[in-house]
Amino acid sequence: MHVVGVGRLRAVFEDFGAQVLFAGETLAWAVRPPFRPELLLHQAAAIGVGSTFIVAVTGLFAGMVLALQGNYAMRQFGAEGYVGGFVAISLVRELGPVFTALMVTGRSGSAITTELGTMRVTEQIDAMESMAVSPIQYLVVPRVLAATLMMPLLTVVFNATGYMGGYLIGTFVSLIPPGPFLDHTKSMVDVHDMTHGLSKAIIFGAVVSLIATFRGFTASGGARGVGESTTRAVVWSSVAILVVDYLLTFISIG
Repeated sequence: MHVVGVGRLRAVFEDFGAQVLFAGETLAWAVRPPFRPELLLHQAAAIGVGSTFIVAVTGLFAGMVLALQGNYAMRQFGAEGYVGGFVAISLVRELGPVFTALMVTGRSGSAITTELGTMRVTEQIDAMESMAVSPIQYLVVPRVLAATLMMPLLTVVFNATGYMGGYLIGTFVSLIPPGPFLDHTKSMVDVHDMTHGLSKAIIFGAVVSLIATFRGFTASGGARGVGESTTRAVVWSSVAILVVDYLLTFISIG
């Protein structure tokens, strides 16, 4: 039993090391020509435009729930006017980047892993290597750059629809006057909060895309292996988002 436990722990560290080396190789190829902006634009459309609807809907209802819960808690202290600031700062600093990253992981991250995994098991990636075309540069770099660039934009969409949902619930359901709702938002949220959330989104985009591409790139075992790689990509991306979010929050507050 002890030997099995040590073996599993070693496998985890080896897997993490392979992921780090993969990320380093991706970074190295990202700054080497030839550059292919058309691939970047295609992936940006697939990840950004394709995820906009689900991100907007998720943000809308997240803001609504925040407004309901915030009003329930603050009503006990006669501070209903602070619900607007509570909704805004919760979305901008935490829920916006985290929920957006989770939604993109479920929609685009899984698709990236499945696509690359299928190319791996059908030997399309091996064929690219035989033609002296770097699959890292051609397949991985555009997806990582696109996800890194589009994640903060999607986070802005999440924050905007979330605050709109919170405003609608706060003013029309909880009957909070619009003036205090908006005024406390302005006083509680500043530029630092916005940059903090957007910087998280950029890092989440890089983390999610690197994990998704790595899992697809290392898939094996036919269709079953591709499915297992996709599951691992979604699970590990979700865990990584929460862990990285904690570390970034701890650093910024500490």
